[in-house]
Amino acid sequence: MKKALRKKVVHIRGNDIYYERHFHSRTAPTLVLLHGFLSSTFSYRTLVPLLSKDFNVISVDFPPFGQSGKSRRFQYSYENISLTLLAFLDALGIRKCVLVGHSMGGQICLYMLKNRPELADKAILLCSSGYLPKSGRLLRYASLIPYFPKFVKRRLEKSGVEANLQNVVYNRQLIDDEMRDGYLRPFLNDDIFKALARMVRDREGDLSAKDLHALETKCLLLWGKHDRVVPLAVGRRLHGDLKNSELVVLDDAGHLIPEEKPELVYSYIKKFVQNEQPLLQVSKPVKIGAGSNMQQLQS
Repeated sequence: MKKALRKKVVHIRGNDIYYERHFHSRTAPTLVLLHGFLSSTFSYRTLVPLLSKDFNVISVDFPPFGQSGKSRRFQYSYENISLTLLAFLDALGIRKCVLVGHSMGGQICLYMLKNRPELADKAILLCSSGYLPKSGRLLRYASLIPYFPKFVKRRLEKSGVEANLQNVVYNRQLIDDEMRDGYLRPFLNDDIFKALARMVRDREGDLSAKDLHALETKCLLLWGKHDRVVPLAVGRRLHGDLKNSELVVLDDAGHLIPEEKPELVYSYIKKFVQNEQPLLQVSKPVKIGAGSNMQQLQS
C-alpha cells in the first residue's frame, strides 16, 4: 500500500504538539517515536523510511523541542509531558501502540507506561536516559533569574553543535552539513531557552528502581557500545530493573544509534515487534541476556 505522510500541529493541554504521521495500513502496528534531549523528529529521518515499510509510524516533537510549542506556562516535567503525549494519542484515536524512545525520549516512554500500562505491550528504548536525579536546589533557584535563559543559550553556544555531534556519534565521519543544520535549526528560536530554563526547575528525577520493577511491558534495550552520553552501565542497570527486557549492544556505535545504525536498529525493532520469542541475533552485536552482571552508575 502506498504510504501517506502527514505533518500537523495539534494543541494539547496548553501547548502545541508537532508530529509526522506515516500511514502503512489499518492492520499494521503503530510505532510512536520520541526523540532525545535538545533533539527533534529530525533525529529519526533515516530510520523512519525503513520502519514505514512495515509499520504505521508517528514521530513526535515533544515540547519544548523541535517544532512543538514552547509555552512558558507549560510544566516541563516528565510527568506532565507524558500525560500530554497520552492525551495527544487519545486525540489521534491511538489506543494501542509500540513506544520507541531515544535518550530522554526513552525516559518519557517509561513514564507513559507507568501512567498507562495498557497502552503498549512492547517498548523499545534506544540508549535511554535513566536514574538521573532532579536538578539541584541551587540550579532550580537560579532558573528563576530573568537572565538565566541567556545563560543557557550562551552555554549551548559555547559547546557548539559540532562538538555536541562529535560527542554523540562513534564514527565522526558521519557528521555532515545536513546533520549540523538539522540539529542547529531548533535553536534559532530564542523561546527554546526560556522553556529550557523552566524545564530545569520542573523536571523531576527519573523513575526509581521500584517504579521500573513494577512495569510489565516487554522492553527491548538497544545500546551503542561506545555511548559517552548515557553509558552502557545505565543500559545494564535498566535491563536488571526492567524484568521483561532484553539488552542488545551495538558495536561501533555511540549514543545516536538511530542515525549511526539505522538498518540494524530497524531490523531489531522489526523482529522484536513481529515475534513473541526472544530476539535472535541479526548481525554481530554483543547481546546481553537475563542474568548479566549489574554495573552501578559512577558518581
